[in-house]
Amino acid sequence: MSIRVQNLSKQYGKQKALDNISFQTQSNRIIGFLGPNGAGKSTTMKILTGILPIEDGQCWINDIDLKFNSLEAKRTIGYLPENNPLYLEMYVQEMLHFQASLYQVKNIEKRISKVIERTGLQQEQHKKIKELSKGYKQRVGLACAIIHDPKVLILDEPTTGLDPNQIIEIRQLIRELAQDKTVLLSTHLMQEVEAICDEIIVIHQGQIKDQFLLKDKQERYPNLSMEEIFVKLTK
Repeated sequence: MSIRVQNLSKQYGKQKALDNISFQTQSNRIIGFLGPNGAGKSTTMKILTGILPIEDGQCWINDIDLKFNSLEAKRTIGYLPENNPLYLEMYVQEMLHFQASLYQVKNIEKRISKVIERTGLQQEQHKKIKELSKGYKQRVGLACAIIHDPKVLILDEPTTGLDPNQIIEIRQLIRELAQDKTVLLSTHLMQEVEAICDEIIVIHQGQIKDQFLLKDKQERYPNLSMEEIFVKLTK
């Protein structure tokens, strides 16, 4: 069991961002976390990564209780937020070295070399991050997220703003990463869901509307596309 959420609620003032949500995922799957803007996706992801505190409910990452063992849980999580906060004046290698140091990664140089190869950054590793295309900046963000070899990857709209070729490249990279990691990703692109996801969770107005395996889509929603299913669940 990679991610388990039970009766999780979150409130911003009088606005309820999450309303008693529960779900669980299996290991080594790509889970599409879908919903309109303001549905609660980013709030859920920030709670799962420990950025926001748990106010009401419980979360477990690989059976580690996030509320009571936050630091241990964070060691098993990699996170790429929507805005991809990189230090643009740093060189790619420098950024990865900094990130690896934060996680106290052993054999840092060897690990950086492996991650650079895995994320296809060989030709860009000696450049400053500000010199890279958006697609390569996303690769650097993913490299930072996996530098400590986490078991769970949480990606908030990882292909937003990329051109079609860059989207295909990042999707392929995510597929490769999911061979030994669980990936929870949010996206507004239904094509992306069809292309790479194994499982779907739909959230709307802070509530889970459905959770199902992509292979069961036709049985569950006969003759409906993912776009139509999304509209049906979030109207």
